[in-house]
Amino acid sequence: METNAASASDAEHGGDHQTARVPLLLSRAYARCKSTMNDELKSFRVCLKCCLLDHSSLHSIVLSFSAFFLFTFIVPLATSLSIITNTTPSSVVSFHRLAQLPTSGLATIAFIIFTAFIRRHGGLRRLLFLDDGMQRDTSLVRRRYAIEINRTFRRHLALILLPSFSLELAHKIVLFSSVHVRMPFFTDALHNINYDVSWRAVVFLLVLASWIYRTTVFLLVCVLFRLTCELQILRFEGLYEMFKVDRSEVEWAEVIFKEHGRIKMQLLETSHRYRAFLIACMVAITVSQLGTLILVLSSKAPKDFCNTGDLLVCSVVQLSGFVMCLFGAARITHRAQRVVSIASKWHIRMSCLSKCKHVSDSTEEDGYTSDYDHPAYQPAQHGSKASNNMQLSSMEETAASSIRQALVTYLHYNSGGITIFGFALDRGLLHTLFAFEMTLVLWILSKVVVLS
Repeated sequence: METNAASASDAEHGGDHQTARVPLLLSRAYARCKSTMNDELKSFRVCLKCCLLDHSSLHSIVLSFSAFFLFTFIVPLATSLSIITNTTPSSVVSFHRLAQLPTSGLATIAFIIFTAFIRRHGGLRRLLFLDDGMQRDTSLVRRRYAIEINRTFRRHLALILLPSFSLELAHKIVLFSSVHVRMPFFTDALHNINYDVSWRAVVFLLVLASWIYRTTVFLLVCVLFRLTCELQILRFEGLYEMFKVDRSEVEWAEVIFKEHGRIKMQLLETSHRYRAFLIACMVAITVSQLGTLILVLSSKAPKDFCNTGDLLVCSVVQLSGFVMCLFGAARITHRAQRVVSIASKWHIRMSCLSKCKHVSDSTEEDGYTSDYDHPAYQPAQHGSKASNNMQLSSMEETAASSIRQALVTYLHYNSGGITIFGFALDRGLLHTLFAFEMTLVLWILSKVVVLS
């Protein structure tokens, strides 16, 4: 018997040991990180691989960092030194070099933030709260997740990237047809006509590749933030549906409280993740836009598409990505604030229904006692039981009403959405930022007019 027990114990421990030593490729956690046929993030993962931002292995991490340093720093520096001008104004080259600074700066900020996300959270599913959140969401919300993820690329990324690339391509064609391109750190004696044409084509392709990489990295993080906001909006819509259920029990209020607490924790974590990115982008874009405005207005060179086309494309991409983030944050913040109004309506409706039910029960009890007004037919015990039941029902309704009122009060003081150090990113803050930026622009214009 002891031998059998020992063998059974060894088998049990051996089974546990085998379960603990499941190969990595067969583990469930690793399988969720790979792109499968039913993976709703498959298009996102393919986009990351195409942009050399895949960090799923050591080889891909080395390739990602190599591409980042190449297209963000080395290629812009080399191409800026390669482009010189003989017949055209020198402002063409100076404006082209000026546009490289904010573009590389925003790409650096986005790449650092994205790398920190992947290292800290281990994948896109945890970053988008899809691992634990999908199991608690309704089937309707889960179906809309996949639709929203696929639509985000077409609506936001493609609508910004494709028109900007068309404008950038047209500008680069005009620019390279009017400037001279040479290999940096070499004299012109090493060049001939065929070599100059070949180097011009190489520089042209490198400039476009560098612009596509830096712009895509910045816009991908912006789209990732907007997608996180949109998925949380879907969860808020699922919370709205819970208030449409005519249930006044204490347990249902507790269910709503837990669901709102789960969404609130995800919003708080999202705010902590992206606040550095939002603040850094706001500072970088403000400095670059105001600095560009000062240099362009103070320059005596003619302003045309060839001279200032780089600055135009850079400004369009910067403002489009940042405004997309701000609008996404403002939308989810107002969805969070709307919960208070919906909860108040739900509380009023449940109170009215319970009051009507209490009045109808009292009417039925009065009618029952009036039918048996003869002393021989007065059921004393039945009346006492009915009175006790009504009193118990009244106490339960009072307790439920108090809990609903506490829930409304809780939602009123916890209605913030995306916040930055306690400041909610709503329309009021957007109006404040717009007024601040407009004040700086008008101040710069006044200084330029006075100095000119």
